[in-house]
Amino acid sequence: MWITLCDEISSPDYGRYPGIRSIEELIHNGLLVLDKPPGPTSRECVSWVKKILGVDKAGHSGTLDPRATGVLPIVLDRATRVMPALQGLSKRYVTVMRLHKDIDGEKLKEICRQFVGKITQKPPVRSAVRRVKRKREIYSLEVVDIVGRNAVLDIRCEAGTYIRKLVHQIGEKIGGAHMVELRRTEVGPYKEEQAHTFQELKDTFEFYKNGVGSAEQKLRQILLPVEAAVEHIPKLIIKDSAVFSICNGSPLYIGGICKFEDSIKKDGLVAMITGKGELVALGISNVDWKDIKKSKVPMGGIIVRTDRVIMEPGIYPKNRK
Repeated sequence: MWITLCDEISSPDYGRYPGIRSIEELIHNGLLVLDKPPGPTSRECVSWVKKILGVDKAGHSGTLDPRATGVLPIVLDRATRVMPALQGLSKRYVTVMRLHKDIDGEKLKEICRQFVGKITQKPPVRSAVRRVKRKREIYSLEVVDIVGRNAVLDIRCEAGTYIRKLVHQIGEKIGGAHMVELRRTEVGPYKEEQAHTFQELKDTFEFYKNGVGSAEQKLRQILLPVEAAVEHIPKLIIKDSAVFSICNGSPLYIGGICKFEDSIKKDGLVAMITGKGELVALGISNVDWKDIKKSKVPMGGIIVRTDRVIMEPGIYPKNRK
């Protein structure tokens, strides 16, 4: 829920609503939800996207196994600065588990239910992280179908959960099992319905460059504004007069706030946006939302410590009244 401190209307003389940005702006400060094919690594997928769009920088959120398919969010060029907002997002997978022996369907469902909640995993040998035991949470684990010795599982889990390892752990309780197929269907708020293939991206971008009229609308469905990368984190709408200083790395003071969401937590990541919905910067909140509502300003008067500036300086003027 939004809480209002002032009713300032953002000036039409500065900035631009995210939905009317040019394709060039989206290419250099946008988000692509890729439908990763089987075969390439996540890093290779990023390289291909950079080559197709002609950008120097790009980054992905949530590594997928080369053989896995599905949702892979990729941020483009300047939007790589929002990567902290994409870290630690929950995941959803559909996997095919091959059972090593016959088992009653109800018994399999009962055993799978035992893995809902906190589990302990040790990363596999080929993982890029240190191989120490760690806790991960399984939010839900449903047996969707069983055909012979193949079981289809729908899994919602915490970031950093190894599904291949989870299947092996289930197998230890039922006489053995291994993963034969894996597809990621969700990363945080991003779902497979939003994902686009390399072929869609390449063909649509080529049509756009060749002046095909309908290609621009399609490309706008593929290349999302950078603001799509922060939809899931708490936000503050700031005054036009505060934008210049925030773009130059200054912190946000309470006098620069128009509205804020009641999900803001002390020391939590927040997004500072303009009245037009433009992402200005990411920051770390010095206070809880209740303190902002009560105007309980901490020592120094800083509400948010600016961490990553996204908007180019100079779009909003200095000291605009």
